[in-house]
Amino acid sequence: MNPIETPKEYNKYVEAKAPKSPILKDCFNAFWVGGLICCLGQVILEFCLYKGLDQTSSSTVVSICLIGLSALLTALNIFNKLGKFAGAGTLVPITGFANSIVSPAIEYKSEGYVMGVGAKMFTVAGPVLVFGISASVIIGIIACFFV
Repeated sequence: MNPIETPKEYNKYVEAKAPKSPILKDCFNAFWVGGLICCLGQVILEFCLYKGLDQTSSSTVVSICLIGLSALLTALNIFNKLGKFAGAGTLVPITGFANSIVSPAIEYKSEGYVMGVGAKMFTVAGPVLVFGISASVIIGIIACFFV
């Protein structure tokens, strides 16, 4: 006879066997690593402004630097280790997005550059792009009528 007969009993069994997550430590690590990534972006922005670039150009340079750095760290398998340590702190939108594009590309590199890297690069990011662009178009249309 099976000691777990109902979903309620199964959930109770799983909760008893699952390791407890150190939630405060995880939140602290996510907070300071995410904050450090944002501070790095701010330092790059301030440096660009100091060198005479305007706000728009400086923001573009920050985006390019953070995307390039996170792609490089993903390729060197450092970003994944950082992600295991900091959790959601590494999902600061630009770095997490770059990681989600580069990871599948690296994983499928053995299938070739066109069918592996090219085809698999957008498997994770593709739906994000589609829904993000669709939502922005819908919001833009709504804003045209109400603004």
